[in-house]
This record gives sequence, C-alpha cells and structure tokens, in this order.
Amino acid sequence: MGKSKRNSPKPDSNRAQKLADRRAAQEQAAQVVTRPFEGLAAECDLVALREFVPSATATLKLSPSVAAERAVTLATVLPGAVAALVRAGDEPIGFVGTQVQHQGADPAADLAAAILWTQSAEPGESLAGSSAEGTPTLADVLEPGAALDLTVHQDFNWWVPEGVTPDAQVAATIEQANQAIMPSARLSLGADAIGAAWWVDAGEKAHIRWVRPEDEDQLMLALARLHAAGTLHLGEDSRFAGSFRTHGLLVPVFDLDPEKHATEWEAPARELGARLAEALASDVPLTSDERRSRDGLRSRQVTLR
Repeated sequence: MGKSKRNSPKPDSNRAQKLADRRAAQEQAAQVVTRPFEGLAAECDLVALREFVPSATATLKLSPSVAAERAVTLATVLPGAVAALVRAGDEPIGFVGTQVQHQGADPAADLAAAILWTQSAEPGESLAGSSAEGTPTLADVLEPGAALDLTVHQDFNWWVPEGVTPDAQVAATIEQANQAIMPSARLSLGADAIGAAWWVDAGEKAHIRWVRPEDEDQLMLALARLHAAGTLHLGEDSRFAGSFRTHGLLVPVFDLDPEKHATEWEAPARELGARLAEALASDVPLTSDERRSRDGLRSRQVTLR
C-alpha cells in the first residue's frame, strides 16, 4: 500500500517565508544611508573614528540652534559600547560614542539623537542605543564647517575622570581594553590636506588608512594612473595594500615598515597627496596599462558597509 503524501512537506512549503525574509532584507538595505556624514567638514575623521581608530576623543562644536546646556565629547568607544553617557561632576559633561553596540541604518542620525540626549539626561545616566526618529540632522546639531580638534589616546584610561579611583571591575575592564589597543596617530599633513590619514602599528606591519572624500570612481581612476606609473606608494619601505569602501568613501591602505615613527610618513604622504591631486585633475582617457591597473585595484577592493 502506498505511503500517503498528505503530510509530506512540499518542496516550496517555506517559499512564502523566504520571500518575506528577502523583502525584509531588501527594505532594510534600502534604508541604509550610503554616505551619512556627507556635507560635514569632519566627514573623513568621523568615518575613521567609527570604523578603525581605537581610542580618540574630541570636544564637539554644537550648532547655536541646539542651545546646549553642557559640553559634549565625541569618543570612539565608551564603556559597554553605549551610545552616550553623562559624566557627573561640578559641570557634567556629555559623551557620545561612534563605535556602538546598537546601531541603526543612519549613523549620523543616531549620533545626532545621542548628542541631544546628553543635554537633558541626568548625570550618571547612560544611553544604550539612540532612536533617530524625529531627530534633526547631524548638520543641524553640529557646526557643519567645524573640523574635529582630536586627542588621540594610546589607552582607555580616559574612561575614568582624573582623580577618581575605579572599582575593581571597571579597572579590570580598562586593563583588558588597554592590552588590546594598537598604537595609532593621525598624520599632520597641513591645512590644505585632503581627507584624514591615520597610522596604526599592527605589530609585524604598520599601516596608513587614508579616508578620502572624493567621488569613488574618480579617486579609483587617479589611483590607477599612479599605480600604472609605479608611484602609488609612500616611498621606501611602503607598498600599496589595497582599498576598502565604507560610508560612501574610498579608503586607500598602505603597508609600512613598523620601525619608522608615524611622523616619518608625513612628508611622503604629502608628496603622494600632490600626485593624487594631479591625477584627479587629469581628464585624459586611461591608457591600456592604466585600465589594467584600475581593474586590478577594483578586484582587490573590500566593502565594509
């Protein structure tokens, strides 16, 4: 006697659920803002702080429309990777993080909401995740033309106010974070420098990640021109490692000799910046060698988000 097929699962029994999941994923992807910090003078540094700088802070310049009650410090990461906190003291200070545990589709809107939260929160409170709904844009909350006056730290001791002795659990957390940190620095390339170039000592190699604000396609063409000419480097003991794109920007990466100090790469970086500017200004069609370089560079590109 044949086996009943009444209760046998149909091959497409989960098809509706799969389609629903796919639509949900597509809707979520559509909500992601491609270039969230566009229009801000600090765009390149904001991207760097969010994506790869270990420990840095900067006092934010808020828009006059905010009517700020207290100062706000931007930080790479706060204890517990919270979105914001208010540090108690004679004059309470707000802190907002760029590397957070809970993030939405628009990191700029999330950051704007966190900044505004610090103005009304009680000292000692923290915000796990911010809701950006109904929040003014980040360009309305910050001074759009203000660069970040950054302080780069080589540890996370700034998590605790000066003169305060942390309890054993907090001290252990800071010690663990300090052991994992890699020495970092922002290169000083002059007032006319484009983008934000960050050096890091990763141990066997050091790297420079140069966040650039140009159109991705135009910058890729300029990189290809230099690569074909053999000038896409920072001089001796360096090599172009590739690039990645994040938050709508392209970030060229260079491998370096870790024995050299970060400041020793500033002059070569300025020279490379001048070569890039010249290549970006060129409207001559790519040669066959340059096209091959472009295709090779694109094939090695990585997208972070």
